[in-house]
Formats: sequence, C-alpha cells, structure tokens
Amino acid sequence: KKQSQSRVTSASVAEEEYGTVPHSFVFHRGLVGKNVDQLVTDMRRVMEPYTARALKVRKKNVLKDFVTAAGPLGVTHFLIFTKTETNVNLRLARLPKGPTLFFHVTKYSLIKDVVSSLKRHRMHEQQFSHHPLLVLNNFGLDGMHIKLMATMFQNMFPSINVHTVNLNNIKRCVLLTYDPESKEIDFRHYSLKVVPVGMSRGVKKLMQEKLPNMNKLEDISDLLLQGVNLSESEAEQDGDHNITELPQVYSGRGNMRSQQSAVRLTEIGPRMTLQLVKITEGMGDGNVLYHSIHTKTEEELMEILKRKEARLKEKAERKQKQEQNISLKKQKRDENKKKSLEGMKKKRQQEGAGSDDSEVEDPGMQEDQAAAEESEDEAEYYRQAVGQEPDEDMFPTAKRKHGPGKSPRPFKKRKTSSSKASDEKQSPRPAGKPAFGGKASAGKKFGGKKFGVGGKGFGARKTAGTGSKFGKSKWGKKFGENKRDGFGGNKNGPKKGPSSKLKGQRSKTGSGFKAGPRGGKAKKDFKQKKARS
Repeated sequence: KKQSQSRVTSASVAEEEYGTVPHSFVFHRGLVGKNVDQLVTDMRRVMEPYTARALKVRKKNVLKDFVTAAGPLGVTHFLIFTKTETNVNLRLARLPKGPTLFFHVTKYSLIKDVVSSLKRHRMHEQQFSHHPLLVLNNFGLDGMHIKLMATMFQNMFPSINVHTVNLNNIKRCVLLTYDPESKEIDFRHYSLKVVPVGMSRGVKKLMQEKLPNMNKLEDISDLLLQGVNLSESEAEQDGDHNITELPQVYSGRGNMRSQQSAVRLTEIGPRMTLQLVKITEGMGDGNVLYHSIHTKTEEELMEILKRKEARLKEKAERKQKQEQNISLKKQKRDENKKKSLEGMKKKRQQEGAGSDDSEVEDPGMQEDQAAAEESEDEAEYYRQAVGQEPDEDMFPTAKRKHGPGKSPRPFKKRKTSSSKASDEKQSPRPAGKPAFGGKASAGKKFGGKKFGVGGKGFGARKTAGTGSKFGKSKWGKKFGENKRDGFGGNKNGPKKGPSSKLKGQRSKTGSGFKAGPRGGKAKKDFKQKKARS
C-alpha cells in the first residue's frame, strides 16, 4: 500500500514539474540541405528532455500548424532554422505573443565533427535524461537587446534552485558567451565531470581500478609520490579556476561532501557562432524593436505607427461592413423562406379543397371508366335479350348485378334443365360445358332465332334413337352439303334457289352478334334508351 501511494505521489509531482518547465520545438522551414538538417537534430539533443525529439516536418506544413499544435502540448519556444543563398538563419520565438529574435549562424560544427576532433570524449545516454545547466557570460552589459537576449535564453531552460538542486542531475552544461566587440555569441555544449583533488595521480589511478605497469619501480612509493608512467592526457593541471568544495556527495570515486573536487568539461557539440540581426514583436509580424543594420529616427517610427493604425482602422471598418452584409443576407433569406412556406401551405389547402369537389373528374380514370361502362352496357343488353346472367369470362370488366337488399357475393352458375342434363349424359363432352352455341331451349339461335331446320341449331347433339350420321340433318342430308344450309358447306355442291333459304338464316359473311336485325340496331336502341333514362 505504501508503494502504491508513493508511486501515485511521485507521478503527480513529476507531472506538476513537467508541466511547469518550458518546452520547445526545433524544426526547419524550406529547403536547408543535409548539414543544416543534421544541425536541427543536434539541437534537439541539446534541448532534451523537454523537446519533441521525433517531430515530423512536411513540406506542406506552415508555421500556423506548429502554433496550433504547441498550445495543447505546452510548448513555449520555437527554434526555427532556415537557409538562404548566403546565410543560415535561426529564429528564436517565444509563444504565444513573442518576441522573436533573428540570428545569423555565421559558423557551426556538428556533434560528429566535434567528437572526431577529440582524443577522448565523454557522452552517454544518462547525460540526456536531465536538462543542461545554462551559463551566460558577458550578458550584463548595457543595452536593451542584450538584456532581452539574456532573458530569452534563460527562459528556454528550466530554472534551478541552488538550495534544493541535486548535483547528480547536472551532467551537461550550455555556455553562451557574448563578445561586445564583434557582437557575436558563442554557443558551446559540454559534458560535465567531477573528480577529487588533493591526491597524486597514481592514487587516482588506483582508485579507478586501473593498475599501471610497475615493473620498473623499486617500491610502491615511487608510484604514489612521483606518478610515473602516466599519459599526458591524464596529467591535467587543476587550479583555482575549476576546483570547488562539494556541498553534496557526487557520483564518482572520491567525491565526498565538503571535499575539494575539480570540475572538468568535455565538449560534445554542436558548436555555433550567432549574430543578432533584429528583434520583433509577436511571431515575426510585429513592430521591429531592434535592428542591427537599419536604424530609424523618431519621425520615421511615428510615421510607421500612423500607417499601422490606419491599416488597423480600415480593417475594422471592412470587418464591420462585412458583418452588416451578412446580417442583411440572413434577414432576406429568412423572409424568402417564410414566403415560400406560406405559398406551400396555401397550395396544400387548395389541393385539399379541390379533392372534396365531386364534380371534378380524375383525368387518369376516363378511359377505364368508359371501358367499364361499355362492358356494363353489353352485360345488361345480354341480360335483357337472353334473360340470364352472362358467364364470368364473357364481360370481365362488367360488375355483377345483385338484387335489392342482397349483399354482393360470387355469381353461381345456372342449373341446366332436365332435358339438357339427359343430353349431357349421352354426350361425350365433359359435364357442365354446353356445345358451341348451345342454349337451354333447343333450336334457339344466339338472340332467340331458330338456326336450322326442325329446330336444330349449329352443333345440335345426336338424340337417342336416330340413326343419322354425324353432321347429317333430320332428313338425311349431310352437314355442310349446301353452302347455305350449314357452317362450312361445300362450294361445289348443288346450288339451290333463294326460295330454299330458310327463315332466320344469315349470310356467310355476317357477324354472329351484330349482323342480325337485333345484333346492332337493338343494341343501339338499348344504349339510347339508357341514356334517356
């Protein structure tokens, strides 16, 4: 339980400390080349651990993208490298409202160049787990731009409380030296090492567990007192400039509290020489506070200020006019919308009133209604002429006629007479299907006329007891012998005079429904009678 509580406490303290320290973005803009790109990577190593080590920069990114991303991440400083045909430039910007310092990078060396020039270098990953110690030299001179540069550099790194700082966390050092004659700043990055003093180099060698070659010595005292067989790099001279008394126990053999120890620096790079060009307000688009090349008088500054005020006033007026235009357009759009809604409502009411009018006919139903009326007329004519209900498939569009007070129900087929039933029993046809043109009363034509001699209609069935052949009449004549006697008679048979034509017979070309005197005229009279009624 104590371990979990301690972890929670340490996490909260670390988060609070991490949120209060400054953070930075180091990136380049435009085409800079391979060397400047490597310089950007080396500067990220200097600013660790409070910088974006793996920040991705694309060609389509603009400065506004980085400013937008810097807010949620708590980034406070930008280090922006650019390259022109003549110079490499560095912009140091404070977020979110500036100021911005413009430098020329007159000289620079990468980490790999510095390391390759040293005989022995000291650089390991544990050094970059804590921020470096900032040392400013010659920044106490008079001048607004010098003080502003010193303040900007100090705010780039976390502040150190000398009473509570842990010396074991200080492994690196950043040194900035200002040269008032050349007006240049030397940027150096060192690795820091503390070694004990007050003992011979031979004793230090033994404490480091590095036993020298003592085959030429007569006694161990020669090694402890004289320090023979030591290299020139190990024979470093310590003096008042680098010897100090440790207030805490420092990592390393012999570094005890209240003991004399020497602080030694080993350069790890990169190395730069910077020259201040100008200082502006904001993120590079504000007033020029300082310029090393161009100087302006008070009158010129006032003129610049007036022009800027005029631009701001014009911008405010233009913005106000745009807002007015937007409000007018919105008001007009609302009015048009209201009018359109009222018109739609009025049209809907008119359509509702028109649908209630019984006199208005639907134009899409005229043809269907005309066809249905014609079918009903034919069905009614059939009922009056024959006296029976028509079959279901004879007039499909006609409605069935029901008696008064009876509910509509499916029409039942009429029952055949007893004589018809006896004929159907003797006939080989299926039950319930009369012969073509067959009627309930023998000898009746479609429409009430006799069709043939002796009451025999077309398709009359063979009665019991008759010995005539199929198709022969009662008097022994063959079916169709005469052209006028039956359907499909022989043309080459013996012709008979007009007196032989029986009463009620039609010509060959006549229609079975409309050719007779009651086929067309009677139907027409029936329609006229119905129209008058």
